[in-house]
Amino acid sequence: MRKLCPNYDREDGLDTVLEVPIPEEMFNKMGSTAALRWHNLRALMKAQSQSCDRSSYLQAKSSNEFMALLKLVGSPLISFQVQLDNPPSRFVKNASIEASTAKYIVQQYIAATGGQAALNSVNSMYAVGEVKMLGSEMQQGDDSVSAKGNCEAGGFVLWQKNPDLWCLELVVAGFKICAGSNGKVAWNQSSSQPNVAHRGPPRPLRRFFQGLDPRCIASLFSDAVCIAEEKIDNEDCFVLKVEANAATLRAQNSPNTEVVHHTIWGYFSQRTGLLIKFEDTKLVRMKSAKGTDSVFWETSMASTIEDYRYVDAINVAHCGKTVTTLYRYGGAHNHKRKIEETWKIEEVDYNICGLSVETFLPPAEVRRENDVGEQSVC
Repeated sequence: MRKLCPNYDREDGLDTVLEVPIPEEMFNKMGSTAALRWHNLRALMKAQSQSCDRSSYLQAKSSNEFMALLKLVGSPLISFQVQLDNPPSRFVKNASIEASTAKYIVQQYIAATGGQAALNSVNSMYAVGEVKMLGSEMQQGDDSVSAKGNCEAGGFVLWQKNPDLWCLELVVAGFKICAGSNGKVAWNQSSSQPNVAHRGPPRPLRRFFQGLDPRCIASLFSDAVCIAEEKIDNEDCFVLKVEANAATLRAQNSPNTEVVHHTIWGYFSQRTGLLIKFEDTKLVRMKSAKGTDSVFWETSMASTIEDYRYVDAINVAHCGKTVTTLYRYGGAHNHKRKIEETWKIEEVDYNICGLSVETFLPPAEVRRENDVGEQSVC
């Protein structure tokens, strides 16, 4: 991945350090000559690229639609609050056999990723990766859909202090989004649209659960139940399931929307103990103002996780594929759309020196809105 860009304006000038490393494939698409690519890259870094037309990317009909899809696939959140203060317990008195089995599987996963002592030694992390995305158009009917068209390349940088302190910068096809959480509010922003604060308590980023943060994964599934055994890519797996509680879902509701449920499944290899598939489904009801039938949006994401390697005694996944299916039903017609993302981790490191809480501050507009909301509650 490209981290530096030569200074074509001055021969004796220093190279420019990119905020978000990008794949060579994406850089080469920015122009036919080195000077043109440099010019377009500078425009991207100065947040001037929003004027470009991205209506053809991911089969989107407009630049706003492309941005919405990029946020949906690139920076989704999990409707759970992960607690790392208390390690997952091995046994619970009077627990069901499904819950007890799940706790045993989680303990095997902890051992397979380095052990409790190694996981407890982590206080922060940093990751750099590249992505390739492919999308389908929104199609009417219930038939299956497949992603097609041009593959869009990009890269991301991810910082984390704990599950509620994180920051993501993602660049795809020359378009950049940022998302994060400062422990009080989760937010996202882009250069072309207003900053958005997510409703409810801060929540962790879904990417952490794609084999990147074993601490979060173990905590998430500590209250799960084992519901089945299933074969994934010729690997026998235990299937663990966990549901978001009603209070967490209510906190995300708005006057126009209601989060009906958010369900997560984890597929743990019986041979290695590692998580090899992470799947979740979220259903949102759009409330009708005129008393007509409600419209529902269901988002299903399934991530296959591969290439586990040890980094500082922690066994983490380094590549995988996420398939997102959007299903709209209710009203006059049903519609479906599919987006595929292939991702690869280029760098990951733990216990980053000098990483302070200031790294995770939200945009000024989000801070002001959050301060006003806290004052109104008081």
